[in-house]
Amino acid sequence: MARIGVLSLSDGRPYVQDGIGDFIRAAEDRLVAALRAAGHEVVTAGAPVTSNALAARLAREVDAAGVDLTVLHYAVWAFPHFTMLAADALRAPILLLSSIDPVQPGMVGMLAAGGALDQLPRPHTRLWGEPDAALVAKITAEAEAAAALGALRGSTFGRIGGRPMGMNTTVSATETWMREFGIDVEEIDQWELVRRAGLVAPARLAAARRWLEERAAGVHYDGDRLTPELLERQIGAYYAMRELIDERNLDFTGIKGQPELTEHFATMDIAEAFLNDPYDWDGPKAPHVCATESDMDGALTMRLMQLLTGVPVLFADVRHYHADRDVWDLCNSGQHATWYAARSDDPAENLARTHLYPEVFFFPAGGASVHHLAAPGQMTLARLSRYGGRYRMHLMLGEFETYDEETNERMMRASTYEWPHAFARLDADAPDFLARFGANHIHAVPGDVRDRLRAVCRLAGIELDEYTRS
Repeated sequence: MARIGVLSLSDGRPYVQDGIGDFIRAAEDRLVAALRAAGHEVVTAGAPVTSNALAARLAREVDAAGVDLTVLHYAVWAFPHFTMLAADALRAPILLLSSIDPVQPGMVGMLAAGGALDQLPRPHTRLWGEPDAALVAKITAEAEAAAALGALRGSTFGRIGGRPMGMNTTVSATETWMREFGIDVEEIDQWELVRRAGLVAPARLAAARRWLEERAAGVHYDGDRLTPELLERQIGAYYAMRELIDERNLDFTGIKGQPELTEHFATMDIAEAFLNDPYDWDGPKAPHVCATESDMDGALTMRLMQLLTGVPVLFADVRHYHADRDVWDLCNSGQHATWYAARSDDPAENLARTHLYPEVFFFPAGGASVHHLAAPGQMTLARLSRYGGRYRMHLMLGEFETYDEETNERMMRASTYEWPHAFARLDADAPDFLARFGANHIHAVPGDVRDRLRAVCRLAGIELDEYTRS
């Protein structure tokens, strides 16, 4: 939930104020009660804006409370310049909300204020109606989107290594991120993972390895690409990442991995999967966002989705299209959090469906690949990409599916079996998707959160590229 400011705007004529004060207060009380019932923290101005001096002062007071979104509330006709003065004092995004009670012309006040803001221009959203469940849901989407964008500002992304294998879609200019999102980028050499992994106490590595061996559906050692020593090396890289995250206050991260680590050290599949999980062998933890192939735009998409939902975010390649079923195989090394195997916060339930297989020939250094099939359910899929230097968001609804065991096995073996898989039916026609989608990576969270991601795009000035079969 979010922290929402509410500021009611009024008429500037004293003789009018005497007749409308109770009406404004009653309308504001209904709105505030509905927002609080939905779980939001609400900060009110304590009085309606009835003068230019109050417009600036009350707006500054609400803004000083650190609100994520300010609702400028119009129950009556309000002098538009009050809105202009208030908006100038507000740093958070603003939403104009009018009542539709025919007794007072609140809608007229909102339209006059909105038109004045358009002349600047000052971005804003407009809603109207009584604060029923439908309207509160719309305000909630705006507020949670604003809160997510606000949480990005002042955060730090840790990029471990540089551009992987010439993938331009994974790197963005650091000044762009600071200007657009207020995010700093901390550049860290991959050698730090190698160096720190070698310093982890052997007893910690062995204990974590045994935890995986006891809980996974299978740890398939082959004496070459996957050995106990290689698995412990991967666990050491995970601990190295945790150290870097804590020491350098990294809010989200990405690991290059390819080709240096995957050719000469070990794959980062264990580190990436368990960083994104809400647990590890030491117990429950807050899920982090770590993108494979140091994918900055992927990590940024994932961080936004995580801030909006609080759950692990799936990262995958758009690997294969099964045309006979109109289903996509989303598959990428060991990147999927194990949480997606059963969508459970109990690691035992997820790991009972997870195998650790020897890595394939793409990664000669070896190590374990984290293999599972994502549990079925509705999903929101999204990806930030850039067109001509400007950000856009690809967005669509989808459904993860599973089938009988024989079909699942056959479909997974059609691509790289050892990697994790998610069979996704997208609300997008395949030719349209392939013609427009601006990356090979895609990201997903359970449920339908498209309203929040649409609001993120409106608030951040990001072009929305939404897919639908209809």
